[in-house]
Amino acid sequence: MATLAARCRLVQLHLVDGSVLCRLYEAAGADAAVLWLGGVGGGFDSPARGLYDRLAVELMTRGISSLRLRYRAANQLETSVEDAQVGLEFLGQRGVRGVGLVGHSFGGAVAIQAAVASPLARGVVALASQSYGTSVVDQLAPRPLLLVHGDRDVVLPVECSRYIFQRARQPKRLLVLPGTGHTLDEAADDLRLLLSDWLVQSLREDRFRQDGRAARRHRSA
Repeated sequence: MATLAARCRLVQLHLVDGSVLCRLYEAAGADAAVLWLGGVGGGFDSPARGLYDRLAVELMTRGISSLRLRYRAANQLETSVEDAQVGLEFLGQRGVRGVGLVGHSFGGAVAIQAAVASPLARGVVALASQSYGTSVVDQLAPRPLLLVHGDRDVVLPVECSRYIFQRARQPKRLLVLPGTGHTLDEAADDLRLLLSDWLVQSLREDRFRQDGRAARRHRSA
């Protein structure tokens, strides 16, 4: 993991009442990025055996940057959403036009709220998400939502993701992983492949739509 972390650099984002420490994995010239959000444990925690760092490094080779942030107060939802919004603004200032948000557990609610409020958000992945704080998920569409939950999660039962799925509008997908607990370690390899393809497809399709609109505006000018 130390080798993977060496591919990033630390960035401190300053707010009026504190600062947010981030890990930035920057792909040269990238106009797409992923914002990775951890759980209530705080720090730079990651589910699925270091999934966040591994995918952040992999996505750099596909022209997509990543930002991981450490919440100022990991047990406070409103403050953590503000942290995520500051992270999105930072990415926008670096030329990023579209961001996929990935949140685990508590971070699922953070990702949904931050995405609903940001024009940069292009889709959300919520992993073993809590249901508290996700009532705005119906406002996420037409941006896609991917929910992943283990059927042996004893921290947050799979019913949490089913509740979110019912409230959400299309496009949406719920994937229940058999024999998998809250940290999703049992499905780490499959999850890495799934998220890599889903994020690249979501961000790339959005880029094509934007390019198409720009071309049409140019022809009509």
